[in-house]
Amino acid sequence: MHVLVVHDYGPLGKVLLERLRETHLRISPLLISDPANVDLHALDNWIPEDTALIINALWLADPEKAEKNREATHEAAFSLPLALAEHARERKMALLQLSSCYVFDGRKQGAYIASNPGQPVNELGRWQWECEQALRTQLPRHIILRTGWSLARFIGKVQQSTAQGGLSLPGRCQGQPVAVKDLARVIVAVALQIDCGAEVWGTYQYAGAEEINLYELGLAIAGMPGIPEGIKVVDEVPDWGHIEPVNTTMVCTKIRNTFGIKQMPWRTWLSEEVAMLKESNSAERVPANS
Repeated sequence: MHVLVVHDYGPLGKVLLERLRETHLRISPLLISDPANVDLHALDNWIPEDTALIINALWLADPEKAEKNREATHEAAFSLPLALAEHARERKMALLQLSSCYVFDGRKQGAYIASNPGQPVNELGRWQWECEQALRTQLPRHIILRTGWSLARFIGKVQQSTAQGGLSLPGRCQGQPVAVKDLARVIVAVALQIDCGAEVWGTYQYAGAEEINLYELGLAIAGMPGIPEGIKVVDEVPDWGHIEPVNTTMVCTKIRNTFGIKQMPWRTWLSEEVAMLKESNSAERVPANS
């Protein structure tokens, strides 16, 4: 099976391509460095004709960035995926599209199941929910994979707080982080099942095992090797707290029952995720001519 991986410069694309190339699948990468300014009419030239599965690995999991650049979010979270879906439908291809827990408003008392409708409270969730609905209508052969919080996003917040004198994280917000390497593991497992002929289209959810609130997550990250000592994490609502749903916990049994993919504890990946981000940040600081 020929798989096209649409990715950016973020860590998920790199890790996912590495893992997919370890399988028997034939892999083609499609780097989109600026998803907000893509010529959607050029997809015919970019997507090989014999592609069977398109994996859109542009993982949008930071609602703060989305609020700051709403037009770019619309393009990356809605316009591009729909263009990929239209291309896939016309050529009988399948599409795996990432979504997130931000499609929910957080008012539910328990964990969300895959069939719960979205009621987003921020810009990222709004366009991801619109995208989900459109895919269900336009492309029967689709997999929508909702993810939990990006673990890397909050590791980054803790690392950056060393220059800010402290970090406010809201203990009222409950959810489940997911690491880049764990998400890549899940996507590869889904792709291999599709290659085996599994007709299991629909919406699935995945996040790391163990619910936690953002304040306690910050404390867990701050205590890791590779994180500077003395970081102060405070249980307070930061200025971005109003766009963070109070509850984003998700039930992930459907993906286990369908694909045999078990939840792994996000703590299993924590040290690797810290090291990966540290290495990535170091690489970004190295001059291009060095």
